Amino acid sequence: MTGKLYIVGVGPGHHDHMTFRAKEVIAESDTIVGYETYVNLVQDLIGGKTVYRYAMTQEVERAHQCIDLAKSGKIVSLVSSGDPGIYGMAGLIYETLAETGWDPKDGLQVEIIPGVSALNSCASIIGSPLMTDFAVVSMSDLLVPWEIIEKRVEAAAQGDFVIVIYNPASKKRIHQLQDTRKVLLKYRKPTTPVAIIKGAFRDSETIVMTDLENLPNHSDQLGMITTVIIGNSSTYTYKDLMINPRGYKSKYNLEEQTNPNLKV
Repeated sequence: MTGKLYIVGVGPGHHDHMTFRAKEVIAESDTIVGYETYVNLVQDLIGGKTVYRYAMTQEVERAHQCIDLAKSGKIVSLVSSGDPGIYGMAGLIYETLAETGWDPKDGLQVEIIPGVSALNSCASIIGSPLMTDFAVVSMSDLLVPWEIIEKRVEAAAQGDFVIVIYNPASKKRIHQLQDTRKVLLKYRKPTTPVAIIKGAFRDSETIVMTDLENLPNHSDQLGMITTVIIGNSSTYTYKDLMINPRGYKSKYNLEEQTNPNLKV
């Protein structure tokens, strides 16, 4: 019997935002593996299947078990919130397989099922903050030294990128977002719009619209399921929405355009 390993992005946490393919491969699988919080997101889709739940920080054990189960003939879905290729398990699975000399052409079948990442889901909730170039930075320094993360933040700030921040804070991660804010204030106005989205599309969803100056006042909203979006020099807010101009205003003179038949 030939097994297979699916690395599945289940989206932000609401079934309406899971892809058809994600639901399809979960249904096809006889075994489900994942961090407990992510497994719970698909609880009603995995009845009758063998389920392995893991705590946070057990990523390596998860990867090895998924591979071993699939090699034994199981159809395995390793579930991940958002997209598994963005700060997810896809990298670790491929690293682990590569160390064994795995050949994707005739070795274990592996398929990544892309999902809706936090940057997509959070941006859709608060408006259109990612209409121009943006950078994505994780504040987690467990795998990347803080000195390197700080350099990336500085480069993104100098480049006037909209910045999406994953993992902004945890019980042990206190100074990182504070230091990031200090760097950004060297290049951006204190009034630069900031959105804090916690638990996007989950029952616990909360949204705070603020700015760089007042960001420290909302530390209670920060955590592992929080995403912070910080605007650039062009970003503005309108009725609790964050908008980043795409450039059409200057190109098509939208303020004065009255011809409804114009094709943009």
